[in-house]
Amino acid sequence: MLAAPAVMAAPFLLGFGVAATVVAVTIGVLLLGLALQIEAPTRSVPLAAHAGFDYTIAATAAIGGLAVGIASGEWYATAFLAGVGAAQVLLTASTRFSTARST
Repeated sequence: MLAAPAVMAAPFLLGFGVAATVVAVTIGVLLLGLALQIEAPTRSVPLAAHAGFDYTIAATAAIGGLAVGIASGEWYATAFLAGVGAAQVLLTASTRFSTARST
């Protein structure tokens, strides 16, 4: 939940171009939306699908960053977005996706 606003603010603080800003803000919005629904009383995304969405967001960040680098030459934005994707993969891989047992 804390990473999403940081990912959305980074392009403005680091001076990314338009394409990198769009990719970063989109990734941040997706992260925030997924994080907010997980603690809701009724989940709109099943827990079994949550890991898949996390990996999809990670891949989108990495591929989007690479596309930005190739299209605009903003390699610092590429490095940032690839780092966001790598961090998301590591976080997802280390997460145990299960619900607490009700007593």
